[in-house]
Amino acid sequence: MDQTTLNIIVVGLSFVLYFGIAFWAKAGSTSEFYAAGRGVNPVVNGMATAADWMSAASFISMAGLIAFVGYNNSSYLMGWTGGYVLMAMLLAPYLRKFGKYTVPEFVGDRFYSNTARVVAVIALITMSVTYVIGQMTGAGVAFSRFLEVSSTNGLLIASAVVFVYAVLGGMKGITYTQVAQYCVLIIAYTIPAIFISMQLTGKFLPQVGLFSEHTASGQYLLVTLDGLLNDLGFNQYTTGSSPWLMALFTLSLMIGTAGLPHVIIRFFTVPRVADARWSAGWALVFIALLYLTAPAVGAMARLNIMTTMWPEGVQGEAVAVEDLPDWFETWRVTGLLGVEDKNGDGRIQYYNDKSAAMQQVAAERGWQGNELVTFNQDILVLANPEIAGLPGWVIALIAAGGIAAALSTAAGLLLAISSAISHDLIKSVINPNISEKGELLAARISMAVAIVVATYLGLNPPGFAAQTVALAFGLAAASLFPTLMMGIFSKRMNSAGATAGMLAGLISTTLYLFLYLGWFFIPGTNMLTADQYLFGIPPTHFGPVGAVLNFAAAYIVSNMTAEPPKEIQDLVESVRVPRGAGAATGH
Repeated sequence: MDQTTLNIIVVGLSFVLYFGIAFWAKAGSTSEFYAAGRGVNPVVNGMATAADWMSAASFISMAGLIAFVGYNNSSYLMGWTGGYVLMAMLLAPYLRKFGKYTVPEFVGDRFYSNTARVVAVIALITMSVTYVIGQMTGAGVAFSRFLEVSSTNGLLIASAVVFVYAVLGGMKGITYTQVAQYCVLIIAYTIPAIFISMQLTGKFLPQVGLFSEHTASGQYLLVTLDGLLNDLGFNQYTTGSSPWLMALFTLSLMIGTAGLPHVIIRFFTVPRVADARWSAGWALVFIALLYLTAPAVGAMARLNIMTTMWPEGVQGEAVAVEDLPDWFETWRVTGLLGVEDKNGDGRIQYYNDKSAAMQQVAAERGWQGNELVTFNQDILVLANPEIAGLPGWVIALIAAGGIAAALSTAAGLLLAISSAISHDLIKSVINPNISEKGELLAARISMAVAIVVATYLGLNPPGFAAQTVALAFGLAAASLFPTLMMGIFSKRMNSAGATAGMLAGLISTTLYLFLYLGWFFIPGTNMLTADQYLFGIPPTHFGPVGAVLNFAAAYIVSNMTAEPPKEIQDLVESVRVPRGAGAATGH
């Protein structure tokens, strides 16, 4: 059986599973559509939350980021997992106690203001739309490579799959589908890692193999990798840069994670407040299975790439064009991987052409620059089994896992958008007298429209698409996280303060990102350059600054205006004592 047929069979079976769950778990009420009837077991919810969180960025991109940057990008692991600790301790149980369906609903009711509710909806839609672009695009890439269809057709197939189980099942269908998707993606991620760890170190567990001896060299694997990178003029894998910027980026990811609405709403699906805490704990366990494996996957893949194509480093001759490995040619046709023989010697040189030492070597040998001109980091995990020469069924598993990761998060984001439109705009602001049947219809129509918009943006992604995730985290960190914190822990915070804070965080972060990344993410329209960063802070690290501006504006305005009504202060007091589910508002 050829590889493409095997891929289609494995991916097709996963789709059959998702469709079956969608029909079994069809939502019949708004409660089931928004919160799965609040009857999800904490362990099940933890697994669904893990799938919701571990997007194409976690499955496809994270190991690639670590592989090509090394120690510095461990910030992703620390920030994202640390964000779940914040969420479990500071947000999840209290928001569940409040007993609402969505984050904007909490903001609107806690701050007794439809204006605050609408601002929260705008922030939610902005961050969710930017986030979902990457998921849809990632699904298209996975389809195009493994099923040998165009990326456009791949994205359309992904949209159709999400449409069936998300529009039909709502949160109920998405929850149980995400459980299946978690099982698919974690198996797909760990099995290749185990194979490769055994190949390189003889150790079954990749986490152990990462710190073990490299069988071929007799040195520790990381020492071997550092040596190869040093020979090629790159920074050593285990070398870090600015501790200040690394800490700031980690903090941005932490509070951004804690403020992401599509993750928060998962904790509205459990029966009790205590279950919200247990859900967060189980989610951390399930996430850790992948996140503790990712550093090993990144390091081993980087080593495999270099020893496959340049087995002797710069001290030996570079690989001949006709001797490029089969996996390279397979991925080259996607346009995500490419070489250029700049000096016409029939061989491919790979080195850091910005390194002074390597420039001297290049001059002596007649090299005209690094000839690996294209290597999209997102392909690393997907190509890993082929690089290591693993069996075809493992490659098929990776295909199913990458698609599952993209679809699971896309569904969660689309549900958050749909709920904000149908429940927080239509039900709460535009037409409060709408029937439950009408609201459920509006929710499904909103979901369908959101899928169409997400598909369009996936087909026509804006420039600087890689920064869209940073924008989503920055917006969540700067707008919703401070507001939720103040809504739970400050009785004095009023509607004027909360609205001013959200606007300050939202506008400042958006402007900063647009100034450096280009207006509307159009390449070449950026007004400021990297050497003009505010206090040297890159756009991807700006979330905590926006959060501080949010807190400051909210505090100042709140203390200049009337304090909240007595019943709101009593409500906040009751929410802070997390005993009972929904007791604060009677839900």
